[in-house]
Amino acid sequence: MSDADPAARLRRPYPERWVEYYLGSPASLGWLLVVDGAAFLLGVSFYVHSEPSLSELSSLAYPLFGDSPTALALATLSVATLLPRLGERVTEAPSNRLLELLHTLAFVWLVKYGLWTAVALNLRPDLYVGFAPALLWEYWGILVTHLFFLLQAAAIPYYGKTSREALVVALALLLVNDAFDYGLGLYPPLRYEAGPLLAGITVALSFFAVGYAAWAFDRAER
Repeated sequence: MSDADPAARLRRPYPERWVEYYLGSPASLGWLLVVDGAAFLLGVSFYVHSEPSLSELSSLAYPLFGDSPTALALATLSVATLLPRLGERVTEAPSNRLLELLHTLAFVWLVKYGLWTAVALNLRPDLYVGFAPALLWEYWGILVTHLFFLLQAAAIPYYGKTSREALVVALALLLVNDAFDYGLGLYPPLRYEAGPLLAGITVALSFFAVGYAAWAFDRAER
């Protein structure tokens, strides 16, 4: 879509030339992949040392328990699909059913858990908000890094498309993840017990993320 299209400007928060420059340049795309990979490893380390720990769960449950590392893994895979087409226009990247699903999943996981983290930390500000040395990372550091999820998510619709099938699958998987988190009590580690309020907000964020994807992405043509 052209920047001259008012609807495109509303749905696309960045000027197209920025996306072409940063995602079409080997250096900046490489750095983004490195940052995503490092953030993924940092997230995995957090869940390995949390209570409960990844080591206590079946490996099949890792993507459901490690919500933020899952979002980063999907984001890394989504961006990596641009590597074979370096030198070509990012906004003209090809699309197929598998890519539609990957880009949609990356988008909704980034949006949901970027927002979820901000909500979860601020539901109990007495436990998190402050400027003590420990809170500089455990509140401000985690909050800021997860808000970057939203910045990366906003770039995906420039090069990816979605479909009705991809949106349905994404919503189903998000709701399965919610059932795992709150049905089994395996939501991301917090300093407090998640109650019905946070569980309800999480489910609402699942619907919001998929609705936002349906609005932000172009649909694939068959």
